[in-house]
Amino acid sequence: MTATTDQDAALRIASGRKPFVEPLRLGERLKEIRLANQWTLEDVSQRTGLARSTLSKIENDQISPTFTAVQKLIGGLGIDLPQLLSPPRQQTRTMGRRDLTRRGHGQQHPTPTYEHELLSCELAQKRMIPFKTIVRARAFEEFSEWVRHDGEEFLMVLDGEILLYTEFYEPLHLVQGDSIYFDSDMGHALVSVSDEDAVVLSVCTRGESAA
Repeated sequence: MTATTDQDAALRIASGRKPFVEPLRLGERLKEIRLANQWTLEDVSQRTGLARSTLSKIENDQISPTFTAVQKLIGGLGIDLPQLLSPPRQQTRTMGRRDLTRRGHGQQHPTPTYEHELLSCELAQKRMIPFKTIVRARAFEEFSEWVRHDGEEFLMVLDGEILLYTEFYEPLHLVQGDSIYFDSDMGHALVSVSDEDAVVLSVCTRGESAA
């Protein structure tokens, strides 16, 4: 059986949603802006010079606004084009989810240099991926390539000391209690420098696509 590499483990841990192109929902965005300002269709009509019927059709995606209409919306509502074209905020409702991981009961992902324990594995569609890692590596040369994955990562040293190698910076010495936040698509690698193997806690955001 082929051993799992650090890159394989990182991709498995940080794998997220596949990229897709989201259509412009300009009508929905216009309605969101209007309601956020407690404006009626008549209010917006007076501000922009567009008929109420036209605004209603735009909001309900029955027609697409002309360039001239977009200009009137921007000028009349006092917003800029990026604000109008921003995707509408998703109306989410908390489901009160929680996921307990007892000590030592996470999913194990051992590699030649790291011993990952993936935490909170029962929740689907998480926005963050927490995991604890015992850093077995003792030299940067033990890594055949940089570890990298989409998203961002927060790391805290729970026990011991490490050197954090990154492709754009000099190695950084971190001791127990130190923490760092970095873009995890930047190549990185951890090496223990304490007598005992260091233990770190990492929290990654899900990337938009697998690296």
